[in-house]
Amino acid sequence: MKKIKVILVDDHAVVRAGFRMLLATNDQVEVIAEAERGEEAMQLYKAKQPDIMVMDISMPGIGGLEAIRRICARDSDAKILVFSVHNEQVFINQAIKAGAKGFISKNSAADMLIDAIQHIIKGGTYIEEGLTHGMSEGNNAPPVDHQTIMDTLSNREFDIFLLLAKGKTAHKISEELCLSYKTIANYSTQIKKKLNVETVAELTHIALLSGVVNH
Repeated sequence: MKKIKVILVDDHAVVRAGFRMLLATNDQVEVIAEAERGEEAMQLYKAKQPDIMVMDISMPGIGGLEAIRRICARDSDAKILVFSVHNEQVFINQAIKAGAKGFISKNSAADMLIDAIQHIIKGGTYIEEGLTHGMSEGNNAPPVDHQTIMDTLSNREFDIFLLLAKGKTAHKISEELCLSYKTIANYSTQIKKKLNVETVAELTHIALLSGVVNH
């Protein structure tokens, strides 16, 4: 039986090693390459043509969401499974919008990764069951309108929103994403307008309430 060819993408080598060992326990799956950045993932996808790519979304450079979007723009049949420490609904929505076929937590049971890969290979989608249950409980539940508006952000806007909310300056973001300062400033203006805020402090407040960044 033909093995499922997998590329692992995560910026932490120890994480990739762990998932490689996990996948090695299944004789139907073969890890053919690894990448630590979105840019490298795009190059490897084109060169190796994997059956599926298992990718984190929080990485330096263009990041996972933008990498997914670009890969899927080039290949509409691309199969990408996101595995992330984030379990907020907005991250799942952004990943699926970018073109991912599945989303599981890095804290999920070991056999779930294999199940997700096999399900997606057969043409399905796979979202970890119960992943977002209870996300809006408690006193710090985000206003529904903010959650809804965040879903309207493009993948690039969402990436920049997160970086701004984490306190990074437009100059630092422009260096990290290899975009001009003017481009970042324009994105920042668009994001603030969509969220109906005027300052980065207000952006950060929304991000904290929504759980997409930590205190």
